[in-house]
Amino acid sequence: MKKNCIVAQSGGPTVAINASLAGVIEGVIESSIFDKIYGSIHGIQGVLKNNFLDLTDSSKDFITKLSHSPAMYLGSCRFKLPDIDNGAETYEAIFKTFADMNVGAFFYIGGNDSMDTVDKLSKYAKSIGSDILIAGIPKTIDNDLVVTDHTPGFGSAAKYIATSMREMAYDTYIYDIQSVLIVEIMGRDAGWLTAASALARTEFSEAPHLIYLPETSFDQKQFIEDIKALLPVKKNVIVAVSEGIHDKDGNYISATSTVADKFGHAQLSGTGKYLENLVSRELGVKVRSVEINVLQRSAAHLSSKTDLEEGFSLGKMAVKFIEEGHSEFMTIINRTSNQPYEYTISHSPVLDIANKAKSVPREWINAAGNDVTQDMLTYLKPLVEGEIALDYENGIPSYPSISHLTS
Repeated sequence: MKKNCIVAQSGGPTVAINASLAGVIEGVIESSIFDKIYGSIHGIQGVLKNNFLDLTDSSKDFITKLSHSPAMYLGSCRFKLPDIDNGAETYEAIFKTFADMNVGAFFYIGGNDSMDTVDKLSKYAKSIGSDILIAGIPKTIDNDLVVTDHTPGFGSAAKYIATSMREMAYDTYIYDIQSVLIVEIMGRDAGWLTAASALARTEFSEAPHLIYLPETSFDQKQFIEDIKALLPVKKNVIVAVSEGIHDKDGNYISATSTVADKFGHAQLSGTGKYLENLVSRELGVKVRSVEINVLQRSAAHLSSKTDLEEGFSLGKMAVKFIEEGHSEFMTIINRTSNQPYEYTISHSPVLDIANKAKSVPREWINAAGNDVTQDMLTYLKPLVEGEIALDYENGIPSYPSISHLTS
């Protein structure tokens, strides 16, 4: 008898996570081993609450529209599974639901914290001798998952950052006055997104003129000296900073206290505003700060076609690997060429990925710690390539209904 399967999404939204969901749905519909596919509403919590959508009869048109839609069609959660030894009842409830629904496979689309969930479920399944196969599918705008070359969601977010940086540069250059613009970009421990701001540069504009990532220590005095050195030759100085920049002792350069979430991650805010006040006080020039914050996470109007295609493929290939009997893995991208850009998709044990983070290589940051190198640009450029055609209604992009999340 054919088994059913469940798919869920978790963590922060991206432009490409629904593309991965669409890939899983299409893969399951085309599969010969599954009967039904259910979507768990709000991640693993939906399994605990028996909150599901039947996705089995999804049409080709719906799958295509879903793959071009922002955020998370199934909703999300920030739920950290307890350790198996201390929370056996949680796992018992999850696997009872699996048994009641005749589930043979569970697909979880998410970032680092989601892979922690995949890892724990895999270990519990093994401990009880369950034959349920479990797969992780990567997503995160932070691009900090190890093993894989990059993660779906990052390319589109990078495209948004670079586009916004270029547009802010155009805005800044119109005034014939000396000024400093500081742009704060998401990235608590990894500076990939902030590094992508370098793609905004043109033959006539070097903005951002300075880039600071959390992979190197941030010295406030040197920061002021860096800007002071540019002001005599640059009327307008534009700076990109990661929200997670910190001093040599690990203290975040943030205007607010750091509060940890359930996974122990510091919640940061106000880095740009803090530096704005510092520059104003030390240099006395016109200065403003912009915090991009969450805007790039669901900016489907600036999707990278490459990003969406890879997200879809990673989802669909997860089904194929499950069909082959694999479990306890995350699908990954292996880059084989930069020019032309080429890659393959395989899978890697989730045990080697969960609770680890990929930082920007130090050699991709200049010696002064205030810019990125050509190697970074070579890595980034293919990931933002290509555009998609969205459906519009009354001049505004039209996406699938998410009434199941809003009612």
